[in-house]
Amino acid sequence: MTVLALHAVRRVAIIGCGLIGGSFALAIRKARPEITVTAYGRSQTTLQEALRMGAITDVSSSLTDAVRDADVVLISVPVGATHETLSSMRAHLKPTALVMDAGSTKADMVATAQTVLGENMASGASPEATSHFPLSHFVPAHPIAGKEKAGIAHAEGDLYANRLVILTPSSATAAPAISLATALWEAVGARVIQMDADTHDHVFGAVSHLPHLLAFAYMNGVDPSTIAMGGTGFQDFTRIAGSDPVVWRDILSTNRTEILAQVQGFEQALAQLKSALTEGDTVQLQTLITQASAQRKAWRVPVPLSDSNAIDD
Repeated sequence: MTVLALHAVRRVAIIGCGLIGGSFALAIRKARPEITVTAYGRSQTTLQEALRMGAITDVSSSLTDAVRDADVVLISVPVGATHETLSSMRAHLKPTALVMDAGSTKADMVATAQTVLGENMASGASPEATSHFPLSHFVPAHPIAGKEKAGIAHAEGDLYANRLVILTPSSATAAPAISLATALWEAVGARVIQMDADTHDHVFGAVSHLPHLLAFAYMNGVDPSTIAMGGTGFQDFTRIAGSDPVVWRDILSTNRTEILAQVQGFEQALAQLKSALTEGDTVQLQTLITQASAQRKAWRVPVPLSDSNAIDD
């Protein structure tokens, strides 16, 4: 059995109705008002707020109830909770459903899906003959559209408009599942591309995960008595340090091998600057600053992404 085409989708389940899940719910309801959107999460306050906002049409009392009749399921929980969530839902999913995650790390997500859902392929059993959901219907996704402010209160129906969504299907992912995932994200205004999961984690380790780590380190190390005088430079550099701690604990932990490699490169660059300062070598100091300045000036925001959140998760 294969997944449905977009025009046949009638019910979407959002698991974790925060900023990402809530924004997707708002956007898909606007784009496809005939679709029923249900949600399940740990916080009843969050779910009731999503209902009040019109992001969802109903609240599910359990994970099982949320996914049982869903044509599409979006898992939008911290990446550290994805394994448990997927394991708990797999026996209750429709064999024709599409399941996506929205996490910021992808190699671990591909591995998790293979562990949780891969038994079908190993056993050779068809989805109709087993209670397990097929691995071929799982599509890892990463919407590049976050904010430093989390939660349903900050959800926006146009959050994904002109934003990039990266799909990282595995070799087991079925083409119809990729097609439906692409159609759904495009329906909410996103620009969709595909990327290998390992390449994804290398790229975003450099342009997103490491910058967040450095912002956290700076805020923990700066003299707190000085920050009241911070201006726009301080504001720009530290904005992402205000990001959700649980979300970023999980992102940094799951992509730690790649991030540690990126940290090593950063430490070498910092050591060069430190050496120039220590030795009073103003020529070398200017050379290093010039090199950095030229590289930054050559960079352009990926069109049509906006500058403010182009690398946020």
